[in-house]
Amino acid sequence: MRKITAGLFISLDGVVEAPDQWHFPYFNDEMGAAVGALAQAGDTLLLGRKTYDSFAGAWPEREAAGGEDATFAKVLGDTRKIVVSTGRPTFTWRNSEQLRGDLVEAVTALKNEPGGDISLSGSISIVRRLLVAGLLDELHLLLHPIVVGKGMRLFEEAESTLALTLISSRTFRTGVMHLVYARAESTDGGTYQEAKPHLPQGE
Repeated sequence: MRKITAGLFISLDGVVEAPDQWHFPYFNDEMGAAVGALAQAGDTLLLGRKTYDSFAGAWPEREAAGGEDATFAKVLGDTRKIVVSTGRPTFTWRNSEQLRGDLVEAVTALKNEPGGDISLSGSISIVRRLLVAGLLDELHLLLHPIVVGKGMRLFEEAESTLALTLISSRTFRTGVMHLVYARAESTDGGTYQEAKPHLPQGE
């Protein structure tokens, strides 16, 4: 089964919206390597419509310009891109197609297709839905040491908890932490009495 990996820039207060307004002061070679590895982790990109439009409005031009990021732009252009949209988008970027049908059912079928892994960039609502459905295998959070104060946050209020387990962590020189999570079994049922033996004991 194909693995789905999502990567997000996130602030200390959980904001994931408009990272271009607060993210770049923390971008160094470590961040570039992490972002590049995520983008090239498989042979398919799964994108929401807004994220796709943003990418399609920038990367083809960068590839054509032949600058220092043209090689990465070509990799993105050559990658199969599947766009989640309820409308009828017109695609101008090569290797782009629309995901048809119900998101959970269509992504489940996509995971069962032969091929390499699937990367998910941005597209917050899709990340949330795939996490809840148990279809997202790894969530990579690039946690920035900044409080943004406003904007969409990764997680909204929900009726139930969502347990995650930490797979790996790394701290960059800028203070950004690269945290990798996967779904975990529910933590429901824990009580104060069960936690009490782990508290500091007096003399």
